[in-house]
Amino acid sequence: MGLYGKGFYIWQIPKCDGGDPAKIAARAQAAGLSHVLIKIADGPAWAYNYDYDRQVDLIPPVAWALKNVGVEVWGWHYVLGDNPVDEARLAVERMKALGLDGYAIDAEGEYRTMKKAPAAQEYMDVLRAGLGDTPIALSSYRFPKYHLDFPFDSFLKKCDYAMPQVYFMEAHNPAEQLERSVEQYMALNYARPVIPTAPAYASPTWRPTPAELKTFFQKAKDLKLTAANAWSWDYSTQKEYLDLWDAIADFEWNPSPPVADMPERLIGRLNQRDPVFVAGLYNKNAAHVTGDRTIVSRTAIQEWYTTFLVEMLPDAQFQVTSKRGTGSSRHFTWTAESKAGKVLDGNDTLGILDGRIQYHYSYFTVQPAA
Repeated sequence: MGLYGKGFYIWQIPKCDGGDPAKIAARAQAAGLSHVLIKIADGPAWAYNYDYDRQVDLIPPVAWALKNVGVEVWGWHYVLGDNPVDEARLAVERMKALGLDGYAIDAEGEYRTMKKAPAAQEYMDVLRAGLGDTPIALSSYRFPKYHLDFPFDSFLKKCDYAMPQVYFMEAHNPAEQLERSVEQYMALNYARPVIPTAPAYASPTWRPTPAELKTFFQKAKDLKLTAANAWSWDYSTQKEYLDLWDAIADFEWNPSPPVADMPERLIGRLNQRDPVFVAGLYNKNAAHVTGDRTIVSRTAIQEWYTTFLVEMLPDAQFQVTSKRGTGSSRHFTWTAESKAGKVLDGNDTLGILDGRIQYHYSYFTVQPAA
């Protein structure tokens, strides 16, 4: 499931419209939001937006009210990296209990050392195994080039999105900073679709203007990003910051996703060169067929794509060259070019069931590099 349109972060539910689920949902709907991200955990042991005195979880009624008006609900979690396995397990436990649509990792200063790269990798391994196909995003620093001590690769390798915090504090150039942030994230080894976050708050010495927030969101659209977020609901719905909320609410961004056909989706994920993401397009019991063999199951398909992308066509660029078919069937041709060789005769047929690939027949020959 992809994110399209405008989103807002919620930090503390009681500070958002008094914690009233109906009022929160009504405000989100009136603002045309497509998604809301609610803090669900902090560190390895603390469930967030949970009233420990009354033993009441504040999130379910809010999530239900938002979903009831068509707003997608994600959870976000501030992580420290000292106990990554327990942090990941808490995330999985909270996400499954709450039934949320996606998960965002808020990793900041505690991870500003490459010594924690193994912790990030361990965390992501447990997290991805526990959340399965649930989309995962990294919410962190806006300019990777300024944070070479942060393990971006270890996180992003198993993420679906990058959600940089493009808080242009003490400056007034949102478009320039957003463009620079996107360029730097797309230059990383594990580039992921960027969904940036704008600052809808103020500091003692700085405040964004409503016009700057509109510029930020317009720049996101101009860059062909599918969505953008704002931090945070708690601040911007206070009386002195309502002009910031209103600026974003008034900005028109239709949350309806563009229609992406399966051949383009498959080729797009092949260009990301991550077998996990490619295999995520297949049903669990899907069949993948070539002239040499038939394999069944998403796990087996992922293993085959690992060989295909790492050994047969490392760092390849793929392209759809023709396509036909409607409904549950697609036939398409494709090419690929890699340092190890190229494919000029890709010729595939897809059977589609419930929005995923159920059957895939693939024919191609690899011409070795000269």
